[in-house]
Amino acid sequence: MRRILAVPVLLSVACGGGGESGGESSGGGGGEAAVAALGTASIMGVVNFSGMAPANPAIDMAEEAECAAKYADGPTDPVVVVADGKLANVFVRITSGLPAGPYPMPSSPSVIDQDGCLYTPRVVGVMVGQDLEIQNSDPLLHNIKAVPTANRGFNISQPRVMSSTRSFNTAEVMVPLECSVHGWMQAYVGVVEHPYFAVSGADGAFTISGLPAGTYTLEAWHETLGTQTMDVTVEDGGSASAEFSFGS
Repeated sequence: MRRILAVPVLLSVACGGGGESGGESSGGGGGEAAVAALGTASIMGVVNFSGMAPANPAIDMAEEAECAAKYADGPTDPVVVVADGKLANVFVRITSGLPAGPYPMPSSPSVIDQDGCLYTPRVVGVMVGQDLEIQNSDPLLHNIKAVPTANRGFNISQPRVMSSTRSFNTAEVMVPLECSVHGWMQAYVGVVEHPYFAVSGADGAFTISGLPAGTYTLEAWHETLGTQTMDVTVEDGGSASAEFSFGS
């Protein structure tokens, strides 16, 4: 594993979040509790892809004209999304080095949509107990099926444009989401106990902010390309860089 030292730089504190349990969420939170102090350091990284990106499978949406019409070149299953050598949809989290929690819960839910008969985004993160809002933007039936191993699974029928909310009680990376109506629909939810996680964007970039000074182990997960880890050291008020590289 590589160790990367931070370069001091002024930046604001921000942290991501998300989470789920098997039952309908009541929303809100409990009484105030002591939380671990957030810091002023960040990790700013990028996920690269080397070699030729594999072709994503074509999807037959002939029976769902409303969805098929959204894809000028025909719909494909976005398993490996690469642009200019950068890899999207990689779940990056800190797996060791953090002070003991509990940690502050994000005030807003993490959101995943069903649009064009695909989950968007394909990968999302939540904190344990945080609301996950599952939307249906398609004018047709979807049935969301969570298939966890550590958490309780659920099935949600959404026959029209609407949203439902769930949460998870236990950390789990990853929880697969499926659609019982459209077998090609797949997404993944990373459930973690802290807010120090991110998902790489279309440009491969990710940022994890609000860290105390210290040395942390980062894990990068991709649904078909596996996982990688590295050690990163950050200082108060500093920013460290981290770079992962996957390939076919």
